[in-house]
Amino acid sequence: MRAWGLTDKGAVRSRNQDAYYIDLIRQNNQALCVVCDGMGGARAGDVASAIASKVFTDEVKSRLKPAMSSAAIAELLRKAVSVTNREIFERSMQNDEYFGMGTTLVAAVAAEDFAVIANVGDSRAYLVTEEGARRVTRDHSIVEDMIHRGEITRDQARHHPVKNYITRAIGTEDTVLCDIFTVPFQEGDYLLLCSDGLSNVVSDPEILFEVIYWGEPDDCCERLMAIATARGAPDNVTIVLLQR
Repeated sequence: MRAWGLTDKGAVRSRNQDAYYIDLIRQNNQALCVVCDGMGGARAGDVASAIASKVFTDEVKSRLKPAMSSAAIAELLRKAVSVTNREIFERSMQNDEYFGMGTTLVAAVAAEDFAVIANVGDSRAYLVTEEGARRVTRDHSIVEDMIHRGEITRDQARHHPVKNYITRAIGTEDTVLCDIFTVPFQEGDYLLLCSDGLSNVVSDPEILFEVIYWGEPDDCCERLMAIATARGAPDNVTIVLLQR
């Protein structure tokens, strides 16, 4: 497996509150990738995403073993999300400057022929193959709920005034629910994890084109970042690409 990552504060934000982590665990033939998008004030968002990426990955790596089943990895990711949530919530209770901080989290553990993905918030995971770019995760957001109820279309959601309002985050409450997905991950497939700074301005077909059909994977993150920047990059942008 190979992996690449890139993050940028974008053209509008003064700070980058995103964080990402990549670990190719070659001795286990596994990979661990995480993207976090922090929130909660000038400094607290940075803190929340940094804590989440470290605590989550430390917890996963301490318990991840070779040849684990998808069910065992799913349970491991749930536990890691819970531990991470508790850590951020407790720190927010102990420091007034951090009160209310939180972060999204999307993470993937790739193994022999599958990947297990955990998601809280509106950062996304895509499975990208020659057949298309399939969004694996479902956003925990107001507009996603409106789409599900048939009140707005997905195109309308991209420009809706509350499109950045999420309904779930790591660390804002003492407990949190995460979604878990297991997908096949075969030779030549890609997983793309990103914050909403990318998905809000770059479409799924464009992701497919850049990952599969245009150029080499080595500079795919840079090409996607260039598109986001050309469109004003109103938010922090983070991209992680994993190739089987």
